[in-house]
Amino acid sequence: MDRVGVRQPTVEVRWRNLRVQAECQVVDGRPLPTLLNSAVSTFSLLTTMLGFNRNQERIHILKDVTGILKPSRMTLLLGPPGCGKTTLLLALAGKLKKNLKVTGEIDYNGVKLQDFVPEKTAAYIGQYDLHVPEMTVRETLDFSARFQGVGSRAEIMKEVIRREKEAGITPDPNIDTYMKAISVEGLERSMQTDYIMKIMGLDICADVLVGDAMRRGISGGEKKRLTTGEMIVGPSKALFMDEISTGLDSSTTFQIVSCLQQLAHISESTILVSLLQPAPETYELFDDIILMAEGQIVYHGHKGYIMSFFESCGFKCPERKGSADFLQEVLSKKDQKQYWSRNEEGYNFVTVDQFCDKFKASQSGQNLAEELSKPYEESKGHKNALSFSIYSLSKWDLLKACFARELLLMKRNAFIYISKSIQLGLLAVITGTVFLRTRMGVDRIHANYYMGSLFYALLLLMVNGFPELAMAINRLPIFYKQRDDYFYPAWAYAIPSFILKIPVSLVESIAWTTISYYLIGYTPEASRFFCQLLVLFLIHTVTLSMFRCVASYCQTMVAGSVGGTMAFLATLLFGGFIIPRCCPQLLNKNR
Repeated sequence: MDRVGVRQPTVEVRWRNLRVQAECQVVDGRPLPTLLNSAVSTFSLLTTMLGFNRNQERIHILKDVTGILKPSRMTLLLGPPGCGKTTLLLALAGKLKKNLKVTGEIDYNGVKLQDFVPEKTAAYIGQYDLHVPEMTVRETLDFSARFQGVGSRAEIMKEVIRREKEAGITPDPNIDTYMKAISVEGLERSMQTDYIMKIMGLDICADVLVGDAMRRGISGGEKKRLTTGEMIVGPSKALFMDEISTGLDSSTTFQIVSCLQQLAHISESTILVSLLQPAPETYELFDDIILMAEGQIVYHGHKGYIMSFFESCGFKCPERKGSADFLQEVLSKKDQKQYWSRNEEGYNFVTVDQFCDKFKASQSGQNLAEELSKPYEESKGHKNALSFSIYSLSKWDLLKACFARELLLMKRNAFIYISKSIQLGLLAVITGTVFLRTRMGVDRIHANYYMGSLFYALLLLMVNGFPELAMAINRLPIFYKQRDDYFYPAWAYAIPSFILKIPVSLVESIAWTTISYYLIGYTPEASRFFCQLLVLFLIHTVTLSMFRCVASYCQTMVAGSVGGTMAFLATLLFGGFIIPRCCPQLLNKNR
């Protein structure tokens, strides 16, 4: 691209006086259980519920933090737990919860966060590995690349081809093929997936299922790499990674950060990585450092100047001490004294506020303030660097991609659906022998048998939908993660789940009706047979949808079991199955 003068889209992130606050409920200690204390507690609870006594306190998570992230540079975010690292990453990625009060400015390439779609421009990579266990590594990355689209690659490729023709340049065949392949949108298999798997070291397990606690799959380190690869396979130019080393050894963390360093320098990406205790060799891979404590930024600048800054404050890192460990311990009241180097002056604890004041007065702090005072040069930016559309694909392409994934998952879980159909067939044989009739009788005695068999059929088909509850709950975390990343909307996820379950309901209804109908001795007319088949089919379809709805509201297995049982009992109670219609003649006869 450089030969024809086409620049890659880059993103520069700036934030000024960013403050995040949360309102928390203040909980008092439980008093002695006397009559007076019980009465006061009950009264306080009632007033709180009515809104008269809102005993809340505002907590400051971030306190007027300011900084800048430049393209082609990888920044390390350091700080003790609870200092606001995750909140800063979420704020910069535009993923903070709505119940938090946020003030200050955040802009990408000089554009305010509210004027574009930050969730599509940047990628937030959390510390939890949420993947579909029934899919392979390659399938996970392929679907992620398909949903995220190609961004501005197609337009850039057209411009490159045009300028190469004008300049008479013959491109390298391999590079030209790769660039054209990753610029095609909506492909089921992408060459970008193979490239990401290669640089992330996932090519050796490309066709292995991801797995979970109950299914054998890839290792923990490979899952962590897959979590990172799932987001960088897309066109995002700003990456915010939160504790990606959780559960990994130092060697694996070093390999992942090395891949990110290549990604930052080759593709000119803007990367901010939060690590708790990086090894010295991992620490050296970063270009810049952001050091946080108590919701404030203590240092923000080049990695090479941070030690001299703390030496100017009177603290020196020992020769055999890791730099990352020193930077976090020097802010701790318990560990700070051992690094004091001015013994002749005497030691006094240096607070975080004092460190912040000294940083603002230092050369690094003044350079940062001067750089932020200058407006962003629009000539540096690219018109396609930011995303202004929520989804990368059209509605039809989103629906096709979700259909393909749901069909794949149904094939992987085919054993469950086959087992349910066989189970219904066996129960139909048993039920037919219980209610077996060699001849039909239209009287009150036989009517009770018919009503009992019908009620049992409806009950069994409703119970048969309970496994859908567990399957839906297990997939909810992945759904919420990908929905929040704007992979697809909720309707594109729900419609395939409903439509592709229709053949399952039809097969199971046919398995029950064809075996039990004539064994029990219902009316042998074809219209009556198909009428009962239709009713049972609709009952089964609606039951599956009902349990999926319960799963989406309850969201946990314990609450889902209770909610599913309540919905099941409510359906039986108000569906006309338990309370039959009474005959007036029978009532008069009993009197």
